[in-house]
Amino acid sequence: MMHLFHKVSERCSRDATEQYSTSFFSAIKLLHKDLRQPVCNIYGFVRFADEIVDTFHEFDKAALLAQFKLETYEAIRRGISLNPILHSFQKTVNEYGIDGALIDAFFKSMEMDLSNTAYDCEGYKEYIYGSAETVGLMCLCVFCEGNAGMFEKLKESARQLGAAFQKVNFLRDVKADYDGLNRTYFPECDFNNFTGSQKARIEDEIQNDFNAAYRGILRLPVKARFGVYVAYKYYQSLFKKIRKVQPARILEQRIRIPNYRKALIILRAGVKNGLNLI
Repeated sequence: MMHLFHKVSERCSRDATEQYSTSFFSAIKLLHKDLRQPVCNIYGFVRFADEIVDTFHEFDKAALLAQFKLETYEAIRRGISLNPILHSFQKTVNEYGIDGALIDAFFKSMEMDLSNTAYDCEGYKEYIYGSAETVGLMCLCVFCEGNAGMFEKLKESARQLGAAFQKVNFLRDVKADYDGLNRTYFPECDFNNFTGSQKARIEDEIQNDFNAAYRGILRLPVKARFGVYVAYKYYQSLFKKIRKVQPARILEQRIRIPNYRKALIILRAGVKNGLNLI
């Protein structure tokens, strides 16, 4: 009957992924079938932790996060949890040998969100590493399927892809973060007077991350490459749209990619993949 419990728990992680991020879920579906569920298990875990610090304002967020953290480590140690999201996550952690230091760094960034409202350069780098780069590395553990040599060769690119995604999210969500949560992630940026030069500096940083990440995508195992490439193209498309807007508009609305554009990205990526150009 443990098989049924695994199945139900993993269904929860898959549903959480689909409900919270239709774009990311669409990219996951393009991974090889062996990789889809483990990545959903990772996403469900990080999504729930993020929800605690970003959404549950009427509750004691610090206590909830501390309990979630404790239960995460207990689930990994025991190999079971009655929390289906944590059960499916521990299953992936233990099956793929995900380093506990990545989970430590992730929780540290989540804890930073409980109290930090602005970041200096060092704090920004630390937050990006814990909140995004570690997630890329967890997924890379799955993609490499135990090949330690491959993981070492690709880990820097995985970090930079995670960083690029997170920084694009920051630009997309400036209004919600600044007005709604009183957070400013980008150092030395005054969002009361957000200038074109400040925006351009951030965009150059993101483009450098994307460039380095792309070189790693091309070296990913075939089972992972297409799905990761589509996620990369989603974010690149969003980034290109953000680059075209004036700084003031970033503070007025959340930039989105319409569904027809997402479908076109998949179609074009599929053609390139069919021609072995990825």
